Amino acid sequence: MRMAKITKAIIPVAGYGTRFLPTTKAQPKEMLNIVDKPVIQYIVEEAVASGITDIILVTGSGKRAVEDHFDHNLELYNWLKKQKKENTLEELKKIAEMANFIYIRQKGPYGNGTPVLNAQKIIGNEPFAVLWGDDVFYGGKKPRLKQLIEAYEKYGDPVLTACRVEKEATSRYGIIDAIKVEENIYQVKKIVEKPGPQKAPSTLASVGGYILTPDIFEVLSKTKIGKGGELWLADAMSSLLKQRPFYACEVDAKYYDVGSKIGWLTANVDLALTRADLKDEFKKFLKSI
Repeated sequence: MRMAKITKAIIPVAGYGTRFLPTTKAQPKEMLNIVDKPVIQYIVEEAVASGITDIILVTGSGKRAVEDHFDHNLELYNWLKKQKKENTLEELKKIAEMANFIYIRQKGPYGNGTPVLNAQKIIGNEPFAVLWGDDVFYGGKKPRLKQLIEAYEKYGDPVLTACRVEKEATSRYGIIDAIKVEENIYQVKKIVEKPGPQKAPSTLASVGGYILTPDIFEVLSKTKIGKGGELWLADAMSSLLKQRPFYACEVDAKYYDVGSKIGWLTANVDLALTRADLKDEFKKFLKSI
């Protein structure tokens, strides 16, 4: 039986972005810039570079700016044409055309399991990716998601994104208890939520972003509301883990939690230093302080 190709990615973007208030009071957190591109564009570009053709954005109230960003703006195009800014015009057109964008309004209980469940009819009986709107991965020989897809194609089971963290950081992440099966691939036994250095089974953290199989939907629909009165995707994944193997791919990429202020600031500094048009002047500024 031929394995279904992964062409669809769900990106939940309905959250409030409370860690960035008051900025996110009227602006979606996904539209915060890293240098001169919004966070959500980096995530979509990673997906497209990994072979994804259908981007399913699960939105909520106040997220219109995300939809507008991935749409054509004829008035702006005409103005850029008059100003003879053809390069900028072509760059903006590509943003709207790089994937098939599908928008769903999130409905159901609060929590990160709900947007996945909302996309069930669009996903159908296919494996798919879930990417979070505040996780940016940069560098590496291949995009992070491409690495997960290749692991799925080899093993045929759900795959988690994994990164090494310092022992002290094990109190901030779900830590993977797993058996190594090859260089950067592990078969997951369980995930211990924020155990801390004394109880952590490893320093391999599950940092978000998955390849999931369609059997997650039935499990998720039966998952009880959990911590904080929310429906958690992790709870459903833990249940599914008892029924089938899960794998973790230790990815070759640098991870930025841009949902935190320090992660967002770090991403801006690091990515600015990769830019030919910025790095020399920016390095001079950094040395001066």
